[in-house]
Amino acid sequence: MNIGILGAGNIGGPLGRHWAAAGHRVTFGSRDPGRLGSLVEPLGEGARAASYAEAAGAGEVVVLAVPHPALDGLLSRLAGRLAGKTVIDATSPIGVSDDGLFVSVLGPDLTQGSRTAERLPESAVARAFCHFPDELLWSRGTRQPHFWGMGTASDDPGARQVTETLVHDAGFVPVHLGGLKESAALDPGGALFGYVSTAAGLRAAAGR
Repeated sequence: MNIGILGAGNIGGPLGRHWAAAGHRVTFGSRDPGRLGSLVEPLGEGARAASYAEAAGAGEVVVLAVPHPALDGLLSRLAGRLAGKTVIDATSPIGVSDDGLFVSVLGPDLTQGSRTAERLPESAVARAFCHFPDELLWSRGTRQPHFWGMGTASDDPGARQVTETLVHDAGFVPVHLGGLKESAALDPGGALFGYVSTAAGLRAAAGR
């Protein structure tokens, strides 16, 4: 696949490395693509750095991996380029409650997946790579491939298939939780947020 990754940090970086190793063509989008040489050059001809707009245009699949506070502005600029594409939202609307617990800044009645689908009505939106600790994305997918589960959600069957393929190609086992409205377990404060387990363990924790 041609994959555009908007963001090349703690989530976008390791995912792009996994997918380039699996034979996909990856375009990392950044505010400053000139600073991504150390990430892109070891990956060979299958990877390049570009602007956010170029990466969104280059990918048949586009992964949202920017910090959540930057997401709305980015989607406002790029919604047209994302139309007709599968968009995998890997962002986390993370906040901390007064008693020190992780919570979603969107509140309890709106999932991040549903929010992104509202912003991108002409795209097929999925959720993945958002509950797993980002510092483990490379090591767990590389040293123990296809052992650890990765929660996903989507309303669109085609987006689900693409997302599950890319979860597998990153070294994880996809665990489909249902539609975007049913994906609260993947958001901050949800049953799977920060939780690392096998596919069976994720299903049990999510009550599936």
